[in-house]
Amino acid sequence: MLTGQAWIVDAVRTPRGRGKAGKGALSGVHPQELVAQLLRAIVDRMGVSAGDVDDVVLGVVSQAGEQGANLARNAVLAAGLAESVTGVTLNRFCGSGLQAVNFAAMGVASGAQRLVLAGGVESMSRVPMGSDGGGLDGNNALLRRKHFQVPQGISADLIATLEGFSREDVDRFALRSQQRAEAAQKEGRFQRSLVPVRDPESGKVLLEVDEHPRHGTTLEALAALQPAFEALGATPAGPNGESLDQLALARYPQAGAIRHVHTAGNSSGIVDGAAVVALASDAYVRERGLRPRARIRAMATAGAEPVIMLTAPAPASRKALAMAGMTARDIDLWEINEAFAVVPLQTMRALEIDPDRVNVNGGAIALGHPLGATGAILLGTALDELERRGLGTALVTLCIGGGMGIATIIERV
Repeated sequence: MLTGQAWIVDAVRTPRGRGKAGKGALSGVHPQELVAQLLRAIVDRMGVSAGDVDDVVLGVVSQAGEQGANLARNAVLAAGLAESVTGVTLNRFCGSGLQAVNFAAMGVASGAQRLVLAGGVESMSRVPMGSDGGGLDGNNALLRRKHFQVPQGISADLIATLEGFSREDVDRFALRSQQRAEAAQKEGRFQRSLVPVRDPESGKVLLEVDEHPRHGTTLEALAALQPAFEALGATPAGPNGESLDQLALARYPQAGAIRHVHTAGNSSGIVDGAAVVALASDAYVRERGLRPRARIRAMATAGAEPVIMLTAPAPASRKALAMAGMTARDIDLWEINEAFAVVPLQTMRALEIDPDRVNVNGGAIALGHPLGATGAILLGTALDELERRGLGTALVTLCIGGGMGIATIIERV
C-alpha cells in the first residue's frame, strides 16, 4: 500500500501501427519521435510548465540501435522540453510500460518527486524483437544449465496443454478480442487517449487509429491458420540434441506431448506504438489546481517458474489485491495482456474472473502489443473505460518473459 497518493492526471497514447518495415504507417518514424509527440501533447493537455516535470521514465524492451542510448532522455530533447527534465529507460520485458508507471507512482507517492511522465515505446518495425542480441538468458551458458528457458510461444502451448485449453478455446477468445476491438473502434471508445502521429518534418498526419485489427474476422478464418510454434518446438536446442518441446517436457513430463494451438491469429500482433501517463503528488495537484482522473491503489510483481513463464499474472494480481485489501470480485474491469490467448484464459480461471469484465474493448490479439509500451497503454484504456461506464476500479496485469508478472490497481476519481 502506498503511504501517499499517486494521482493519475492524464494518459495518452499513439495509435498502434503494423510493425512491418516500410509497410506500417509508423514505420518511418523514429521511436524517440513517437514519444516526443506524446510528451508535448500531455504537457499541453495538463496546462503545466514542462519545467515542472521531474523525470520521464520509459519502458523499452529491445534497447538497441534506435532504441538504445537512453531513449527517454533523447525523447525529452526531441520534444523540446526544458533541458532540466531528465529521463531514464528501463526493461522488464513486456511489463516495462506498466513498471515505468509504477516507478513513477512510487516517486510521487513518497514525496521524492512531484510530477513524473511515465510509459513506454516499441518500434517493432525498426527495431525487431531480439535486436539486443541477448536471447532469453543473456547468452549465459551457466544459467542455461540451471534454467533452460524456451521461447514464449512454446510456453504458451505448454500452458494450453496442461490446462486443457483446446485450439477452439483459444480461437474463440481471439475472435472475441477482434469483435470487441472492432466495436470499440466504431464507437470511438479510444478517442480520449489517442494522439494522432504526425510526420516530424512535414506535420502531415500519418496515423489516427489503430491499424492492426482485422474487422470481420471469423472463427473459420482463425481455424484455417497453421500453428505458429510447432516447427519451432521440434528444433534441436539442448546439449544432447533435445528439441525445444523435449526441453519443456523435461520440466513438465505430465503434459505428455505439447499440443501446439497458438497461431498468428490468436497471439499478440507485432506493432509500433507508444504511451505516456502523467503521475503527480498530492502537493503538486493542490498547488496547480489539477483535477486527477484516478489514483494508484496498489502495485505488485511476482515471479513464477521460468519454463512455463507466462502464469505469473495471477499471483501478481493476488499480491496487489491483498495490498489494497481487495478481492478479485471487487475489480470492475480487468486488462489482462493478450500476449497469447491462453494467458488471459489461464488468469481468468485461476482468479475466477467474470470474462465480461476482462478486455472489454479487445486486446493485443486484435490491437497489437508494442512490447515496451503495452502496460501503459492498457492502463489508459482501463481508465477511459472506467469513466465511460461510470465504474470505480480496474486491475492491469501482464505476463513477462523469464517467468514474471506485474499488476497495478487504479481507482477512478
